Amino acid sequence: MKKVEAIIKPFKLEEVKDSLGEIGIEGMTVSEVKGFGRQKGHTEIYRGSEYTVDFLPKIKIELVLADSQVEAAVGAIVKSAKTGKIGDGKIFVLPVLEAVRIRTEEKGEQAV
Repeated sequence: MKKVEAIIKPFKLEEVKDSLGEIGIEGMTVSEVKGFGRQKGHTEIYRGSEYTVDFLPKIKIELVLADSQVEAAVGAIVKSAKTGKIGDGKIFVLPVLEAVRIRTEEKGEQAV
């Protein structure tokens, strides 16, 4: 099993969710997060004063998948989240040693 973490632009969430649904992936955890990468934020003017916005709003999607689903999921996220502009985000794939469904006590891939 693998955990896929994707950091994307907030307005791309529905498109990514729909794209994952089309390939049969329905369960996910979504968090509103803030961060920055190479762009280092940006400057804005508010009431005549310029200030720097260091942390930009992003969405973090977390999925735990069977190994056989990972490549398709990553492809779907890239395809649906990409705008071609700076700040599109990142995807991380990590190993998952164990998963347990609390209600039924199922373990491994049956739990996800």
